[in-house]
Amino acid sequence: MADARRDYYEVLGLPRNADSAEIKRAYRALALRYHPDQNHDDKQAEEKFKEVSAAYTVLSDPEKRARYDRLGHLGLSRDVAGMDTLSVDLDAMKALFSNLFGDLLGGRKGKGRDLRYTLEISLREAAHGAQKTIRFPVRADCPSCHGSGARGGDAGLRVCSTCAGKGDVKPGKGIFSLSRTCTVCQGIGKVVVDPCGECRGAGLTDQQREYTVSVPAGTEDGTARRISGQGEPGRRGGSTGDLNVTVKIEPHPLLRREGALLICELPLGFSQVALGCTVDVPTLEGRVEMKIPAGTQSGTVFRLRGRGYPTAIGSTTRGDLHVKVLVETPQSLSEAQRALLRHVEEKLASASFPRLHKFHEELRHLYGPADTTTTPITKK
Repeated sequence: MADARRDYYEVLGLPRNADSAEIKRAYRALALRYHPDQNHDDKQAEEKFKEVSAAYTVLSDPEKRARYDRLGHLGLSRDVAGMDTLSVDLDAMKALFSNLFGDLLGGRKGKGRDLRYTLEISLREAAHGAQKTIRFPVRADCPSCHGSGARGGDAGLRVCSTCAGKGDVKPGKGIFSLSRTCTVCQGIGKVVVDPCGECRGAGLTDQQREYTVSVPAGTEDGTARRISGQGEPGRRGGSTGDLNVTVKIEPHPLLRREGALLICELPLGFSQVALGCTVDVPTLEGRVEMKIPAGTQSGTVFRLRGRGYPTAIGSTTRGDLHVKVLVETPQSLSEAQRALLRHVEEKLASASFPRLHKFHEELRHLYGPADTTTTPITKK
């Protein structure tokens, strides 16, 4: 007589080459859908639940899965093959459900809330590395009642009548029902009858916490770091949450970063570039002097080697600093200043403006000498 039981891969909706992670995900989804606590008095759902549990127990065990792949249901021992009936080790089944569904169906312990903090640092600090002490708000155990929420310790507590002090309740009546955290005492097993005056029975107060964050040299903007155990305390004895720190590099007022390259746009007057000068240039280490040769043109770029940003996090190798000269044209001139500039321009020979001279020569070559028939361009 043929075995009426369905193929275990078909039960979980998986191909025969599915890996262990896929098997676990499929089982979690199906077991949660058909769990008796989610489907009260639904016999069909209960049978489905037992079927997917039997399939998972076999396919999650490499040795049992190998025997099943070779011989099917006949390759399994009677106690394993019979797992789609009530001949199930309930203690083992409960342990399995507790491991897989404790977070979804009301586990007794809960991890504390994770916190987020944006750490703003300067470009200099990001380049050289820094130790930054941060302060952030956190809900932590009340210092007066030590987290119990009651005045005078145990004297302000009484046993929860809903769960009889167990901390959990069993809402279903089936043999596969899972315990859930008691909503009255939140799993503690006791309720507050004389609230703490500081936290008013909550057991938690708003506090400030300090932590020193190490920022490595060459840190990138947006770098995120998870600091374990610096979040909020867990409830009912659960683990403490984590602190997630995201680095934000503040813009530098005079330097712009492009990878390991730093760029500085240096405004100069035309007399400075015409005659040459010495100017102060900003770097990540402070100001440095740089000579501007006479006759420097607007747009000229000077390179300062090794004055840029680290090429990688923790690297001692740094890029360059490019200083781009921008000649600034004077504005709001008085009549006397205008006359002075015209006088200077008249005294300058055409050789002083080679690019301007070449431009007019090309213009004359293309269109001939300038005449009065040229159509003026008016600004609308």
